[in-house]
Amino acid sequence: MSIASRQTELEVIQQSVDRLLNGAERAASLFRCYSTPQVQQIVRAMARAGEAKAQFYAEWLVRETGYGNIGDNIKKNLDCSVGLLTRYRAADFIEPAIDSEKKIMSFPKPAGIIAALIPSTNPVMTVYYKAIIAMMTRNTVIFSPHPAARDCSIHAVDLMAEAAEGAGAPEGAIQTIRQPGLLPLNGLMESPRVSVILATGGANRVREAYRSGNPALGMGPGNPPCFVHESADIAIAASHIITSNSFDHGLPCVCESVVLGDRAIDRQLRVALGRSGGYFVGEEASQKLQDYLFRDTGLNPAALGKSALWIAREAGFSVPGNTQSLLVEIETAGTDEPFSQEKLFPVMGYMQVDGIEGAIATALKMLEGRGKGHSGAIHSRDPAVVARYAAALPVCRIAVNTQGVEGSSGVSTHLTRGPVIGTGFFGGSLVDDNIGPQHLVQRSRAAYPADAEISMEEFASAIAGEV
Repeated sequence: MSIASRQTELEVIQQSVDRLLNGAERAASLFRCYSTPQVQQIVRAMARAGEAKAQFYAEWLVRETGYGNIGDNIKKNLDCSVGLLTRYRAADFIEPAIDSEKKIMSFPKPAGIIAALIPSTNPVMTVYYKAIIAMMTRNTVIFSPHPAARDCSIHAVDLMAEAAEGAGAPEGAIQTIRQPGLLPLNGLMESPRVSVILATGGANRVREAYRSGNPALGMGPGNPPCFVHESADIAIAASHIITSNSFDHGLPCVCESVVLGDRAIDRQLRVALGRSGGYFVGEEASQKLQDYLFRDTGLNPAALGKSALWIAREAGFSVPGNTQSLLVEIETAGTDEPFSQEKLFPVMGYMQVDGIEGAIATALKMLEGRGKGHSGAIHSRDPAVVARYAAALPVCRIAVNTQGVEGSSGVSTHLTRGPVIGTGFFGGSLVDDNIGPQHLVQRSRAAYPADAEISMEEFASAIAGEV
């Protein structure tokens, strides 16, 4: 391609991005003035539309990408549509608040235009989630799909846009790049008209978001160590671990990566994991599995989001028909042990450790190689043990006595409910919480002198006259 042709291509791409930004700006200027009832109507319509198409898109995305399974994607799609209605209220991000003790009035204000990246591993749930929290906070959003999930992503964005506009949202509030690629993505992320980037996807895409010059909220790689202490309910812990690690064939980054089994209960834990659908791979099969899954260039892409049965067959060994997760015993953790690194398939390392001290030492080695700031898990009925583990690990969330996939994403816990996992300073992010609607508004605060004599009633009357 000649220099002139290349320049023409870049101009055409930027013009298409600019058209999206123009529409988003017009919509944002109107949307920022919407009332709570108006926004609630929009959000409810989007959630119900997502609910109605949960199975439709689960089938589509598995067919298009080859990742995961239909049943678990239905669950994810429901959780990121109607599931959000039970966790968040639009009023919390729209209506002014009064702190009468501190004499402060605060007014939530939308960021403006959000650039939202869609990963190939969780495309539809990400569209649902980011579109709904954007509307809940009166922002506009422009999506950038991953090419590997282009068709289902664009269709899901169009569904959200249609539902939102049908319920009263301004035209252009939800849009998407129609021909995804690095050039339009970078043109969008680097635009000074973008207020914030919600970056979900591979490490390179997230790094580009941080380099764009615009504020970016992203997630780093996961590699959750899961310690099972001798005080744990072993049967329940084993069931949680296998169910979580095999959820959507291991694609979620909060799935347990390595089981750290307390030596005192090693035998019982192995049996319980086996009864729950785990299969311990022998030495010869372990080498076959390693050769198949881990390449010089990284994880074997053919294995991503595939079942344990499929992976075992392709690697060249057989397992029982009820196998949900493959476990490989390892003697060390860190960069030299591939089974102690992040995996996007239902395979876990298993390592015996000596109590809480051994668990902490091993988890730290794991996280030094990958996964800092992300998440961990522990099963223990001793609060002191839980406290020591949580205090020692450089991660921002630890699921206690629950599935990592549900606990760390706020489904079975009261952590912020969402699939975008902030990794804090440990993982190179500014946010240590799961990204939610609270991160898409900023507040203007009117603060009186600490010794000023003004009543709560005066505050309330002033706000009532303003909104």
